Order: sequence, then C-alpha cells, then structure tokens
Amino acid sequence: MRVVGKTSQYVVMSLFAIAFLAPLVWMISASLRPEAKVLSVPPKFLPSDTQWSNYGQVFELIPVFLWNSVKLAGLNVIGILIVASMAGYAFARLKFAGRDLAFMVLLATSIIPGIAYLIPQYIVFQHIGWVDTQYPLWVPKVLTPVFATFLMRQSFLTIPNELEDAGKIDGASTFGIYWRIMLPQTKPALAAIGVFTFLESWNDLFGPLIYITSENLQTLPVALAQFQGEYFTQISLLMCGATVSVVPVIAVFLFAQRYFIQGITMTGMKG
Repeated sequence: MRVVGKTSQYVVMSLFAIAFLAPLVWMISASLRPEAKVLSVPPKFLPSDTQWSNYGQVFELIPVFLWNSVKLAGLNVIGILIVASMAGYAFARLKFAGRDLAFMVLLATSIIPGIAYLIPQYIVFQHIGWVDTQYPLWVPKVLTPVFATFLMRQSFLTIPNELEDAGKIDGASTFGIYWRIMLPQTKPALAAIGVFTFLESWNDLFGPLIYITSENLQTLPVALAQFQGEYFTQISLLMCGATVSVVPVIAVFLFAQRYFIQGITMTGMKG
C-alpha cells in the first residue's frame, strides 16, 4: 500500500508539472517558428523548422529596455534590502518610545491600495520634476518597504539574544552588531525579499506606462507591448521577448530557492 501510495503521489505530481510546463514549452517553441506557423492546428510543441533569426530581431530592439529593467531591479533590490533590514532590526531589537505603535501604523499603511494615492503621487512627482524619469519607479518603493520590513523584523526576532549580548560585551556598536552579527543570520529572509522585489520590479508594466514617456527610459515589459499592434501581433517575436524576460526570473529563483523557501517559513515563527 505504501508503494502504491507513493507511486500515485508521483504520478499526480508529474501530471501537474507537465500541465504547468506546457505553456512554457509552447512559448519557447513558438519563439523559434516562422510567424506563419506559430498558430498551427493542432499546436506543436517542437518546431519543425527552427528560425533563430527571431531572437536576432528581438535583440536588435530590446537592449536599452533590458538594461533599464536590470538597472531598476538592481536599485530596488539593493535599496529595499538595506532599508528594510535596518528598519526591521530597529523594530525588533532597539527599544525606543512608541516603537510598537509606529510598527502598527507602518503595517496599517499596507491596507491602502496604491490606486487610491496614484493621482496625488503623480502630481507631487510632476511638481518636483520626476515625471519622465526613472525615480518614481524605485525611490518610493525603497523608502516604503512595508512587507519587507515586517519580514525582516520577524526574522530578527528569531535570533537568540545571546548573540547580541556577546557583541555588546565585546564592545561592538549598535551598527556593528546589526551588520556583523545579526544581518548574516537573516540570509533566508533577505533572499525571500530579494526574490519578491526582483519579480515586482522586473514585471512592472503599470509604473513605466504612467510615469515615463521617453522610449529610451522604458523597461522590458513595455518593449514587449511593441510587438502587439491594433490589427496585427507578431506572435513569434512576442514569444522571443517573453522568453528573454522569463530567463532572469527563473535564474534568480533557482539561485535563491533554498533560502527563499526557508525565509517564507520563518516569517511567523515569533511575534
């Protein structure tokens, strides 16, 4: 019975894996086909006549967009990791008046939908000259990492007090304890925040459409929309661009999956 149960489990998991992988395989296959054969019926998962020139056409169009996406993702990840880890450490380890109240107010801001303050935020950015720049796509996110701060606070709370006390006995400063002793213990949470932040920034289409009008400042999701017209869509080129945009996401997740899963499971261990 145990063997039958295990076999059934693996069969079901394999079927789900195939179902989830099928669209990805079709996307890669479609990116290598001539435009006239992309929507063949029945659908084919293996291209009969591979056309690598599709990727050549795409890479002629997207280098600037790709660089902008990489730059913004890097700024968001690095900035949020720094700000959220410092804020999380302060809320978890430092004692100051109104700490818990300030943390509750910070969490309360997360229930306000972004669309509610979109127009006032746009007006502010317009007055300070940030419209048609990339500042609105990373500065507000770096300065208000509510979820990341919560995750880092929970991670710092799981660290034994003895490590912090040992640092104080050795004469380490508050920043030294945070940087040298406490922060290295939170790698799982840092990895989880890094993956979430990267995905959010990499897939952001709404922000660039709202705040940026110059083509040389746009990002990869906006570039993909160029392959779609009102009357005609270049599906093979669109699938090439989608494949290029998916590769970094898969690479980041595979690189950080060990810490990512561990960081998510640690989130609610201690309040």
